[in-house]
Amino acid sequence: MRGMRTIVRFLGLAAAVTAAASCGSVVRDSSSPVYLVIDTLGGIRGGSSTTTATSNLLSDVITNVTSPAPCTTTAPCPTVFNDPGTVTLRAPLKNIGTSTTLLAPTTNNEVTINRYHVDFIRADGHNVQGVDVPFSFDGASTGTVPANGTLTLGFELVRHTAKEEAPLVLLKNSNNFIATIAQVTFYGQDRVGNTVSVMGQIAVIFGNFGDF
Repeated sequence: MRGMRTIVRFLGLAAAVTAAASCGSVVRDSSSPVYLVIDTLGGIRGGSSTTTATSNLLSDVITNVTSPAPCTTTAPCPTVFNDPGTVTLRAPLKNIGTSTTLLAPTTNNEVTINRYHVDFIRADGHNVQGVDVPFSFDGASTGTVPANGTLTLGFELVRHTAKEEAPLVLLKNSNNFIATIAQVTFYGQDRVGNTVSVMGQIAVIFGNFGDF
């Protein structure tokens, strides 16, 4: 029960952090006439029966798979899954014009996302990678945010390898949890080559949870 109370307290903190940065941290000193905004950022528990993204991810460090053979309900196969993420982005103009003359974006203002970076931090300040939290990493995921539109993009939020390394591998035979905040930064360019980026946050709690 103490572990569950810890999770509940952390989720309350994470919700406050998310609410404070619901649009992500915007890099506003870019020379691009647009800036990126995160409308939604979610995670999906790898190996589970649901594909619905949530704003607070329970990341299972080991999943007992019961099919296909030779895996069965009586002899399940312990398996490691990555945890996918999903983000919805838009790119509003910095200068929207005046009340009488509104500016409209053009195809030059479309933004192509080409990579992202993930950092894991803890609210208690214990943030040594490979000891307290998983290692940071860079990933590639490509899509274009259209003018006056949104882009929903999939990416890898938690890697397989992270669950085979300290500190997550130590949770496989433990009742402990590691509560983190994943800071995900997306990078891209508009059509004329100006760089843009935005950072969002999602609560990720690691542990050996029951399979479903």
